[in-house]
Amino acid sequence: MLQRRAFLQTAAAGGLVAAQRSKPNFLFLIADDLTFNAVHSLDNREIQTPHVDRLVRRGCTFTHSFHQGSWSPAVCIASRTMLNTGLSCFRAHRLSEEAALWTQTMGEAGYDTHIAGKWHLSEANLKRAFKTFGPVGPGMFESGPSAYNRPGAGNTWTPWDKSLKGQWLHTAKWANADKDEIKHSAEIWADSASDYLRRRRSQSNPFFLYVGFNSPHDPRQAPKEYVDRYPRNRIEIPPNYLPEHPFDEGDHFIRDEKLAPFPRTKEAVRLHRSEYYAHTTYMDAQIGRILDALEESGQAANTYVIFTADHGLAVGQHGLMGKQNMYDHSIRVPMVYAGPGIAAGRRVNELVYQHSTFATTCELAGIPAPKAVEFPSLTGLLHGGSGAPHDAVFCRYLDYQRAVRTREHKLIMYPKAGVTQLFDMRDDPWEIHNRADDRRYAAVRKDLLERLHRFQRELDDPLPLDSG
Repeated sequence: MLQRRAFLQTAAAGGLVAAQRSKPNFLFLIADDLTFNAVHSLDNREIQTPHVDRLVRRGCTFTHSFHQGSWSPAVCIASRTMLNTGLSCFRAHRLSEEAALWTQTMGEAGYDTHIAGKWHLSEANLKRAFKTFGPVGPGMFESGPSAYNRPGAGNTWTPWDKSLKGQWLHTAKWANADKDEIKHSAEIWADSASDYLRRRRSQSNPFFLYVGFNSPHDPRQAPKEYVDRYPRNRIEIPPNYLPEHPFDEGDHFIRDEKLAPFPRTKEAVRLHRSEYYAHTTYMDAQIGRILDALEESGQAANTYVIFTADHGLAVGQHGLMGKQNMYDHSIRVPMVYAGPGIAAGRRVNELVYQHSTFATTCELAGIPAPKAVEFPSLTGLLHGGSGAPHDAVFCRYLDYQRAVRTREHKLIMYPKAGVTQLFDMRDDPWEIHNRADDRRYAAVRKDLLERLHRFQRELDDPLPLDSG
């Protein structure tokens, strides 16, 4: 009897190990402040992103991926909270400390969960979410006064000056290194992630590696060789450039907006976009190192790689510099999945939320998502299915802005400013021409306003709206 029981226990343990080995791994890469088209292969001819491009070529890209808004000027906190809880915007704000977390759910299903880089949720949630930890960075790195209002008289701030701190970190503090060097945050996070992947050769459990970059968030620093790739005089001015936004959208003089002088000059916009591109390309190089380490680990064939961002950024569009607005450059993000069973070069144009990543990875792993998760799995679309999960998406910023977007149109309401905007996204993707008072769009405006009110009821949004 004892021998039989021991045999059954051994067989069960062996079955568990086999089941764990059969589960896919996940490598999740998230950028900070990366707009939806700041990737070369996603229709930006100016920028160089060869390693994200290789994911686009071998995977599935969701071309219309959005975040649902923010209760804070730090939009990244809200977006990452929705990502890691699967809860919609208003509920995520209230319930994040008690909700089941994404990687916590994976860990309870047998995954080794590990983080390197930016987290930006609470310390308590960090400890719940992961089993092991590399260096975990803050929400942002403060920049000195000279990084603001550039260009300016006598301002000698340069992105490659390692004495200016910001993204330039001491390895003795952040990487537990014996030798103290100054390295860029993106390099330190990539070092840690790459080391973790190389150690996976001897591990039997599936893994979930979460890598949070602070790039290309300001201070937008990168080695000089990367900045030199983007001479300011060759940087294009976006079609929706304005010297100043036509009205106060709610946080007109917030920190992000003070990064460039008022009114915005084309010189300032070129400078900021040059450094934004350089910072992005440097992050892309570190992503390449992580992808190479994944190949070296022998785990690449059984690993889903997911690349996305928490939100976008204006960087000179619409007279704005930040992300506290409802224009596509700020609420729309890149999102790419590559891995087993995903057709190469696939593009999905349906409206989706980035926060669906929680439910999607659960389904790919064969793990039930917690019942509270609100954003649906995208697995069907990943594997060639059709059908839109949403016919419209919602976004908000504090009590200043509300937006509803379909494939064809977008309505933005500014209840405190008393302004309404309506854009025809088919004919005006840069959101230049406001059609809110155009009688030809009266029926569209009425329909979008009704949709917006429905979203408010469904999402527990208490803000009263009128038609502007």
